[in-house]
Amino acid sequence: MNNFKIILLGFLLIGLFLISPLRAQNDGQIFLGNAQIDRYLPLLKGKRVACVVNQTSCIGRTHLVDSLLRLKVNIVKIFAPEHGFRGEADAGEKIQNGKDPQTGLQVMSLYGENKTPQAKDLNDIDILVFDIQDVGARFYTYISTLHYLLKASGDFNIPVLVLDRPNPNGHYVDGPVLEMPHQSFVGIAPIPVVHGLTIGEFAKMSIGQEWIKSKHKPKITIIPCKNYTHATPYAPEIRPSPNLPNYKSILLYPTLCFLEGTPLSVGRGTDLPFQMVGHPNLTRSDTSILIRSLSGAKNPPLLGQKIPAITFRNTDAKSSNFHQIDLDLLLDLYRQWKDKDERFFLKNGFWTKLAGTLTLQKDMEAGKTAEQIRASWQPGLKKYAKMRKKYLLYK
Repeated sequence: MNNFKIILLGFLLIGLFLISPLRAQNDGQIFLGNAQIDRYLPLLKGKRVACVVNQTSCIGRTHLVDSLLRLKVNIVKIFAPEHGFRGEADAGEKIQNGKDPQTGLQVMSLYGENKTPQAKDLNDIDILVFDIQDVGARFYTYISTLHYLLKASGDFNIPVLVLDRPNPNGHYVDGPVLEMPHQSFVGIAPIPVVHGLTIGEFAKMSIGQEWIKSKHKPKITIIPCKNYTHATPYAPEIRPSPNLPNYKSILLYPTLCFLEGTPLSVGRGTDLPFQMVGHPNLTRSDTSILIRSLSGAKNPPLLGQKIPAITFRNTDAKSSNFHQIDLDLLLDLYRQWKDKDERFFLKNGFWTKLAGTLTLQKDMEAGKTAEQIRASWQPGLKKYAKMRKKYLLYK
């Protein structure tokens, strides 16, 4: 393909992007890394490419895979994260390998038994492309998938191209820093719950801090966003996962996800996922809601029950209203728990996995206030803030 055709197709795809953008909520127009085709297409020409993508991986209304195929990029296979390539699977649901019916490409799961690409999966690959919308919470598993992709890069000497995206919760940093004995797929690195990083910045930090345990240093190229700062409100148009349907749910997620480590419902199986909290034990509520089996929540907690619920319908979905984890809410729900025969913190220890520390549960059980708990986070947050500065791509 000659340079003129490449430029022409690049402008066409950028035009599609401008028709239906993921806009900043100010006068500036954010351009995602994937929209800057002229910057990364030369890196893919003549290469065998694998894309780590899902339903969010779009330039406007066109999927990145479709865009690259039209540009005659040799895409060999697709790797899919949690929720699958098309983003329809439940949280925690095992993703099966298969073929994408629209393109015929092989789709391999990076969620389930093999979270890291294996040698046999990469023997026909020259470069890996990562383009997935994250939401800025440590327990949201797309950064864990990126972590393991970087490990594969170092183990098998395959470069990774990260097409960066804004962080909808990138305007603040909060929560306990993960203690490595509690490392898991919902807590892959020693960072706070709300880490204030884009996926590109997270990749830089992971490599720079030597958190990636691989044979060689991973090779990475990042295509940064244009016109983005960490103070720029950003509302993704495409839901990043089945139960984060809108901007409000994304902003509430860093607080409400803690409750997945309790018997409470966070709205899976309702029209308000991550916009409500419910359980028969609640002593205060503003409505009652029936928990149903829905796409993306086939078997949610409390299925078939109509439960008292606290909803956040009237919460103004502006990032300026969300600048810290709502500890007062979590403590209030803990104090409301009237059925002492049923534990607030599940026996499986998932609360601790989400928190990345046992201390938060112990502090709540000890009756500490939100101010006391938040104060205990500050030494770790200050140390993290100093480290974070080294890896920022944006103001």
